[in-house]
Amino acid sequence: MSRAAGFGVLAAGMVATAASLSPSADAAAPTTGAAQVRAMSAATSSADAIARQLNLSGDEALQPMNVYVDRDGTRYTHYNRTFRGLRVIGGDLIVTTAPNGTVRQAKKNGTGKVAVASTTPKLAKSTALAKGRGASKAASVSAVSGTLVVYAGSGQPRLAYEVVTTGVKADQTPSRLLTYVDAASGAVLASNEQIADGTGKGIYVGQVTIGTSGSAGAYKMVDARSNSVADMQNRTGGKGTILTDPDDVWGNGTNSDRASAGVDAQYGAETTYDYYDKVQGRAGIWGTGKGAPSRVHYGNNYANAFWDGTQMTYGDGANNANPLVELDVAGHEMSHGVTENTAGLVYSGDPGGLNEATSDIFGTAVEWYANNPNDVPDYLIGEEINLNGNGTPLRYMDKPSKDGRSYDCWSPAVASANPHYSSGPLNHWFYLASEGSGAKTINGVNYNSPTCNGAAVTGAGRSVAEKVWFRTLSTKLTSNSTYLDAREGAITSAKELYGVGSTQCVAVENAFNAISVPKGTATCSA
Repeated sequence: MSRAAGFGVLAAGMVATAASLSPSADAAAPTTGAAQVRAMSAATSSADAIARQLNLSGDEALQPMNVYVDRDGTRYTHYNRTFRGLRVIGGDLIVTTAPNGTVRQAKKNGTGKVAVASTTPKLAKSTALAKGRGASKAASVSAVSGTLVVYAGSGQPRLAYEVVTTGVKADQTPSRLLTYVDAASGAVLASNEQIADGTGKGIYVGQVTIGTSGSAGAYKMVDARSNSVADMQNRTGGKGTILTDPDDVWGNGTNSDRASAGVDAQYGAETTYDYYDKVQGRAGIWGTGKGAPSRVHYGNNYANAFWDGTQMTYGDGANNANPLVELDVAGHEMSHGVTENTAGLVYSGDPGGLNEATSDIFGTAVEWYANNPNDVPDYLIGEEINLNGNGTPLRYMDKPSKDGRSYDCWSPAVASANPHYSSGPLNHWFYLASEGSGAKTINGVNYNSPTCNGAAVTGAGRSVAEKVWFRTLSTKLTSNSTYLDAREGAITSAKELYGVGSTQCVAVENAFNAISVPKGTATCSA
């Protein structure tokens, strides 16, 4: 494990950056993140007009969740819906509009139906709350609440209770479980944990520049975008205390100075923001220009880190000696926030695997973007945390099955696997689309990626695969999208970015062939 001798801020208020990739000159490339912020405001004001163009019933209303804007003014707006004032779970849709606001296409999640005959429940709310509490794996439950929604995640839409059960698991990880209970029959329709957690031991990034604010004698670890770090003082409750320093030189490179972990956390948040902003044209996790808060020194001997929908939180590891503030962890977990605010992929079945792989893909992308000499970029996940105790990575993108549990190839069986392992086929696709198949050495790491169909694949380059997958996530996928949807969306995105018959599109298509995702209607040739 490499560790720098010390940490420090080189200049007050400066943000760590790396050489950015030049945006495509294509008309289909995204605009800047700032333009997307303005587009989100415009989408809110035009939601009623779009609903009328889509001929939605008067019982339905649209609520914009994410906007992706091409340079030519084409907009892809991901909407959630309400029905008679109730939120619709799984009723999301993506609307493509021309620069003049005319609807070109609407892609609905599932059946697209959201209407229910009645919004009056037959089941007592107390019964639904009890079922939600029973579904929770929290060792201690602090609150259970419920609201009526329309559940349209699968099959016919049903009136349901969304039961939110909050608590803490036995390992100190918070739990926020959403359980959907049929408001007529009492059947549990689905459960989704909202805390996306990862594991590892802290890997320090060395002498870096981070963003801070304040003045001599009272500097705060808060940058101009509101990326911030708070010290939890090894508690599990509360917001913690923002780290401060009198001379703007933070940490000493060891765990003896509590600010050392804060430097890594702030560097991770800023680097992740910069990657999405400068490479993908998205103004941070939420697309609003706002940074992400982080909390360090969480819990006691807590060997984990997690994203809870609003912030990153890092434990100090075994014996409180190794804070889990690795760049890979930050990029991966914060990318769960990007997925939550774009496609909204649920964390089960095929979409669960796509969700987890998306975090691996963009966690890897952040690592390559940073190009930090203390964490040399590669296609290995968690390669420096030694969670297995034998020096091996958590996951391998070139051949996911090397971890003993992940899938190399897609099959119907993938949908029943844990998302960390059903992510394997898409991770494999990303490596193949980036680097191609066969044996090679990259940055000193040996890879040998097979294909499931026995055909050789020539990669199009990592930057191509990153851009294609981000466009797919932002403009093609909805909450319950499958691997087939991913294939269709990625091929279409590659054509939009690079053209019909382009070598980039062919690489994307061949890589999906190579992980055994069945062919659909999208091809690079038409």
